[in-house]
Amino acid sequence: MLTTAVLGTGLLGLDLIERIQNSPHLTCGLVVGRTPGSRGLAQAAELGCATATGGMDTLLDAGHFDVVFDATSAFNHQEHAKKLADTGAVLVDLTPTSAGALIVPTVNGHQAAAHQHIGLVSCGGQASIPILHALAQRYRPSYVEMVATAATASVGRASRLNLDEYVSTTQAAIGQFTGAERAKAILNISAARPAPPFRIAMTAVVADGVAQGPVGALVEAAETAVQAVIPGYRVTSCTVIGTTVRVIVEVTATRRRIPVHAGNLEVISAAAIHAAEQHAAATSGFKELSR
Repeated sequence: MLTTAVLGTGLLGLDLIERIQNSPHLTCGLVVGRTPGSRGLAQAAELGCATATGGMDTLLDAGHFDVVFDATSAFNHQEHAKKLADTGAVLVDLTPTSAGALIVPTVNGHQAAAHQHIGLVSCGGQASIPILHALAQRYRPSYVEMVATAATASVGRASRLNLDEYVSTTQAAIGQFTGAERAKAILNISAARPAPPFRIAMTAVVADGVAQGPVGALVEAAETAVQAVIPGYRVTSCTVIGTTVRVIVEVTATRRRIPVHAGNLEVISAAAIHAAEQHAAATSGFKELSR
């Protein structure tokens, strides 16, 4: 059993807490918020967690934690990483930085246990890379594009401040995982009512010889693998026109504390717990990961 701490008390932090409590391999030791008396901090306490304010310094004073989940902002993450570097804690970064080893559960999730500092790319990266990586294993792409659309209600203040980091980190990660010569990432924030589900539109330009049947099989296999981690993940369209492959994915949240349209939060939260449980597997030897 690994003892964890959560930095951040937004919807993402609260979902992490519930996931930790539902895991037979993790326990929540502390939740650290920024504002005394905040709603998120009160909800964390209602869930039975010890809570505190004061940020990273408070967490360090509280003792040792095996895993620290950083659900704050990209601007704060670098400082958090420096302060935790000598503690031996595994740092799982839910912000859009590229500081840690980038992990996507169904692509290279088994590598998480080898790293003390883990990055999760972004919600768009987590939702698109499994599909794009699967395509790239058979059809090396020259160009890859990912356009993510998230409901405005699911994009918090920290995420809005981190838009540049989101785009640059996602773009670089897509290039890294696909080997594409050029990669592009775009994030749209939609104020539509009712709030739309998290949607990812992917385009890959590949070499000659691509066909609908083999592409569909690759995409379906990647979708099935992701659904084992994120049940609300669905491919809604997959088409091949010439040498261009287009795939659209929608992610609906299935968790109690996350609105159904906020699939962008669920993909990151699920990936974070998966990474932590890989470390638990390495230290205790259990074989079956909880979701």
